[in-house]
Amino acid sequence: MVANLPAFADPGLGDLVGKIATACKKAEGQAFLVGGAVRDSLLGLPPKDADLEVYGLDSEILEKTILPFGKVHCVGQQFAVLHLATDSGEIEISLPRRESKTGPGHKGFSIQADPNMKPEEASSRRDFTVNAMLMDPLTGEIVDPFHGQRDLKLGLLRHVSSAFSEDPLRVLRAARFVARFGWAVAPETVSLCWEQDLSELPVERYEKEWRGLLLRGAFPGLGLQCLANLGALRWFPELDAMRGIPQDPVWHPEGDVFRHTCLCLNAGATIREEMEDPWVEMLGILCHDLGKAETTSFARGRWRSPNHDNLGAKRSHKFFKRISNQEGVAGKVAALAQDHLRPTQYFFAPKVGDGAIRRLALRVEIPALVRVAWSDAAGRDCHNMPSWQEWEPGRWLLNRAADLGVKDSEPKPYLQGQDLLDMGLEPGPEIGKILSEAFELQLDGKLPDREASLDWLKQKCSR
Repeated sequence: MVANLPAFADPGLGDLVGKIATACKKAEGQAFLVGGAVRDSLLGLPPKDADLEVYGLDSEILEKTILPFGKVHCVGQQFAVLHLATDSGEIEISLPRRESKTGPGHKGFSIQADPNMKPEEASSRRDFTVNAMLMDPLTGEIVDPFHGQRDLKLGLLRHVSSAFSEDPLRVLRAARFVARFGWAVAPETVSLCWEQDLSELPVERYEKEWRGLLLRGAFPGLGLQCLANLGALRWFPELDAMRGIPQDPVWHPEGDVFRHTCLCLNAGATIREEMEDPWVEMLGILCHDLGKAETTSFARGRWRSPNHDNLGAKRSHKFFKRISNQEGVAGKVAALAQDHLRPTQYFFAPKVGDGAIRRLALRVEIPALVRVAWSDAAGRDCHNMPSWQEWEPGRWLLNRAADLGVKDSEPKPYLQGQDLLDMGLEPGPEIGKILSEAFELQLDGKLPDREASLDWLKQKCSR
């Protein structure tokens, strides 16, 4: 292990970086750590990844130099980017390069490698000053041509150069960094972001950045607010529509629907490690009140949003299509939005039958729903919320679902099509009708087990 290297999350990765840097030096080149690894190490965070930029070696010599350390894959000769696959993970090793805009999107660039470039020139193509620093792994020296250390201390995202405008993806990256670190964005960078056209980005890039914002950030609500400040919500109209939508101040002293949603996301981030599927659940929190934009009105002395849960499910589908092609996820998110009120409604209802709980478990995973509902309740500037398991409506619903055997799985029909065929029924639509009738009786508790279901079937077939 080289003494001056940052403490990587995986010590083996740090050892590998030191060995590669030493090999490059012997070949009369110089390897620098670049990007997030430098930034995170200066923040006192153990880097999880390592990107290296090597000066003074052409691509052919560089490939031969790193070949002993693992399997090398070259991402195009013009890119001069090598992926080194090792037992400690994958390292991206690149040559310094010039980029010029040739077309729309984050891939519309002409790239020319130049191993003799100066680090200052090569770093000028990076997005933010805090990501434009280099570190010599062998000496610990920091090369900081754009004052990234200063901005790091200020907690400020500032663009490196006018080249920032050539890649609209950087607007989403800014929000992701704000969500992760709680930083601010420099006013001059905000102005540039407002000029960007995000419509030229592919859906896959949207999804990657939204995943980063919702899943890696300690402050995803700040990230969402940042998107608004940068003018990016015009590309996500379902989210933008929440801004300025009033709420009853008795129930929502925190302000409008958008601010409430930001606070809910921050609350959700505190229990994210307990989520079964954080991507689905955090999206559920993000989308749970989308319907209020169309349903809110002042009636009978206060602001009301009737049926916003059902409309929110529909609007969540529209939003999700903008950021992902995963249809299965869209349905789960919509279900969480549609049922997010159920834990509280059922808890305060005079009586809730077992059938209602079982049918709820058919639509959503009960623990996930409780976590989304808890985040909704916590998004009111409340600092004394109990844990989601001890929150009264959630605890009540979890206990009811556990007693009925549907806390961790949806109810399964006792009868199958083969049972009806064994009774002599001919294949056809009638079988489906009988199975549906039996399942409804099962959900209502009138057919408590498979034996009772078979007895019911025998009686029905004997009529």
